[in-house]
Amino acid sequence: MSHSLSRRELLQSVGIAAAAGAATQIASPQAPPRETPAAIGPGPVAITLRVNGAERKLEIEPRVTLLDALRERLDLTGAKKVCDRGSCGACTVLVNGAPQYACMVLAAECAGDSIETIEGLAPEGDFHPVSRAFAECDALQCGFCTPGFVMTITHHLRTEKSPTLETVRAACKGNLCRCGTYTKVFEAALLAATRAAGGGR
Repeated sequence: MSHSLSRRELLQSVGIAAAAGAATQIASPQAPPRETPAAIGPGPVAITLRVNGAERKLEIEPRVTLLDALRERLDLTGAKKVCDRGSCGACTVLVNGAPQYACMVLAAECAGDSIETIEGLAPEGDFHPVSRAFAECDALQCGFCTPGFVMTITHHLRTEKSPTLETVRAACKGNLCRCGTYTKVFEAALLAATRAAGGGR
């Protein structure tokens, strides 16, 4: 005599089959386990930073930001510590040629990278073209945001073939000027771009 499964029996049999399948997968994983990277710290570790073309050796705790390493360990105070939370851009430096908030990256992460600060843009006592344009256009007031803007605009003029007011404004969207000198900042950027292209004034 045939026996039909009740609803309860059917659900029980499906549950048992699913559990058996899961157990098989656990016992025979398809992918090898991922390797855990070696931990460093918590004490000081030796790293080498390549800053403005020179190798600088440091012993720092892994928690130290690039900004603090530059300012407190290497005496490069051009990058300003203002918000310290990646919202103002005053600490902008170039890492491997790209703008980076120095307060938002660990120094240990930058070991071996090429780091450029505003001190490295021109020889001591001389003006970089963007810095000169800032001075001539009166594009600074308190000055705390100025190094970050100069680094951002320097990167933009290096990478944008035909800078315009619109491209400069877009490039500077991550930099905040609490004094409100944006109009003069953009004027300085365009002046530096014109001179770089061989224009006058």
